[in-house]
Amino acid sequence: MTTVVASLNQALRRSLASSLEVMVLGEDVLDPYGGAFKVTQGLSSAYPQRVLTTPVSEAGIVGLGVGMALRGLRPVVEIMFGDFLMLAGDALVNHAAKFRWVSNDRARVPLVVRTPMGGRRGYGPTHSQSLEKHLMGAAGLRTVAASALLDPGPMLEAAILSDDDPTLFVEHKLLYAQEIGASLDGGDYLVESAGERYPSLTVRLAGAPAPRLTVASYGYTAGLALEAIRRLAYEHEVFAELVAFTQLIPLRLEPLAQSVRQTRALLTLEEGSGVLGWGSEVVSAMLEELGPVFPARRVSARPLPIPASLPLEQAVLPQVDDLMRAALSLNEQDRGGPTRHSNG
Repeated sequence: MTTVVASLNQALRRSLASSLEVMVLGEDVLDPYGGAFKVTQGLSSAYPQRVLTTPVSEAGIVGLGVGMALRGLRPVVEIMFGDFLMLAGDALVNHAAKFRWVSNDRARVPLVVRTPMGGRRGYGPTHSQSLEKHLMGAAGLRTVAASALLDPGPMLEAAILSDDDPTLFVEHKLLYAQEIGASLDGGDYLVESAGERYPSLTVRLAGAPAPRLTVASYGYTAGLALEAIRRLAYEHEVFAELVAFTQLIPLRLEPLAQSVRQTRALLTLEEGSGVLGWGSEVVSAMLEELGPVFPARRVSARPLPIPASLPLEQAVLPQVDDLMRAALSLNEQDRGGPTRHSNG
């Protein structure tokens, strides 16, 4: 099987081979280092003129990428740790995301910004965050999240070669070593895919009764949700299905709406803090789409800086047991009860 890091590396390699307009730039992306998480390993040896190392200046790197895109190139910028993406906020929010609209569609910015997010490695409060929610409200900027449930390489390649608008491509650190699709092997799950460039997956246990709970998640936490769904079925006879997103914003309600229409209950899971988070947007959008006819809960990180201590980090970030407790609470709750929030 192919790992997530290998798939992303191969996607970058194919993109560089497909178009002379593709450029890769970032801190320490050159060989032999090949990036902090080795996603760019080997690329500078094969394409020395189009894989560029940069100073430690996230604002400068993304600003350069925006300028390259405006001049007809298709740059891929790597931000070594997503925690420092905020330093490039002006270039992303006020420039990359806006040029198409302020130019009356005459200027496009085909820029891809890749960055690892997330914790669970003991890196401490400034190298463990999931900050993508802070950029999801920027009109004109697409946010996509890699997952190990399906191959992220084709999504990255499509973003680089086919998307003429800026895309933030989020990669959780713990995904890199995971084998793609390994958790879905063995025939235990029924899997449906919807969407082409950035698909969503609907996953349920094969042969199980009709699910009465929908779990919406993305990235690394989609794998945690899958584990929780399996344990809920075997340990508690509570049956749920997962809708795993890859495109986070703009939010596509189907097939989530289709699932919630059937299950009549919704639980969201994300690793970022829940206040004004992705889960809040999902629940709000579903309430507007379907009306207040289903209970919903959000599971997320606690609203605290992420500790370097592994036990404390585990207490702050959402775990499988947190999701299961929320699911069991929803299962016991009156179907007409209020929407509630649960920090993991």
